[in-house]
Amino acid sequence: MKGIVLAGGHGTRLRPLTHAVSKQLLPIYNKPMVYYPLSVLMLAGIRDVLVISTPGQLELYRALLGDGKRLGMNIDYAGQPEAGGIAEALLIGAKHIGDDDVALVLGDNIFHGPSFSSVLMRHSREVDGCVLFGYPVKDPERYGVGEVDAAGQLVDIVEKPVNPRSNLAITGLYFYDNDVVDIAGELRPSARGELEITDINKVYLRRGKARLVNLGRGFAWLDTGTHDSLLQAGQYVQVLEQRQGVRIACLEEIAFRMNFIDAAACYELGLEFGSSDYGAYLRNIASPEI
Repeated sequence: MKGIVLAGGHGTRLRPLTHAVSKQLLPIYNKPMVYYPLSVLMLAGIRDVLVISTPGQLELYRALLGDGKRLGMNIDYAGQPEAGGIAEALLIGAKHIGDDDVALVLGDNIFHGPSFSSVLMRHSREVDGCVLFGYPVKDPERYGVGEVDAAGQLVDIVEKPVNPRSNLAITGLYFYDNDVVDIAGELRPSARGELEITDINKVYLRRGKARLVNLGRGFAWLDTGTHDSLLQAGQYVQVLEQRQGVRIACLEEIAFRMNFIDAAACYELGLEFGSSDYGAYLRNIASPEI
C-alpha cells in the first residue's frame, strides 16, 4: 500500500498564521502538524509516501522531511496548484500509486488511540473496495456522515444531513484499492468546482465495496482548521505527553518501533536534535537496545 498526505489549501481560516506558511507546517504543541498524519501512514506499515501541497510550499516540506531515508522510508512530493478537491490528490498521485492500494490522509487531521497501529494494519491488508473511518460526534449535521444499518454495515453517506440518522462522521483517512485511480479519473467537478472524495466513496458504496470502521470511544480525532481547534489540539498532545511521558506522532520512534530503522539509527537521530527534549527522548528509548 502506498500513502498520500494531502497538505494543500491556503488555510484562509487561520490567517494571518498561514499568510506565508502552509497550515500543515504550523506546530501542534512540539511538532509540525504534518507529523501527525504522516505518523498514521507509518503506523499502518506504509513506507512509500507522497506529500502533496501548494507548489510554493514544497521546498519547505522537503527541508523538513527530506527523502525519508533517515526514517527508512521513501518520501516524494507533488504540487496541487489550485484547490481542486480532496479526490484530485488521487489523480496527482496516480503515478506514485502505480498498481498498488493507497491510503489517503488529510494533512490537518490528528488521530490518536489505543492499539491504533493494529487497527490500521488489519484494515490495510488486501483492501477490496474502500475502507472509511467513522468517529462519533455530537453534531453530525456539520460533517459527512456514514449511515449504518442494525448490523453496523454502511448503507449511505450523507453530506451535512439535516436530520442525521447516524452520529458517525467520516474522518479524513481513507483506504482504497487500485480501482480508485480510474474512479477519480471519471469524476466531474461539483458545484463548487472540486472533485469530491464523497463521490468516490459513493461509487464504492453502490458497488457494495465500502466499509466503515467505527473508531469509537477511547480514540481522539481532531481537526485543526480554526485557531481554537489548533490550540485545543496542542493542549491535548501536551497533556498526554506530559502525563504519560511518551510522545505522540514521534516519527523517529515510530520508525524504530515499526522496524523501519534500528536502535543505533534512532539514537543517531536523537543526537541530531541536540540538547532538546525531543532528542533526549529518542536517545533514551534507543539506548537500551544498542
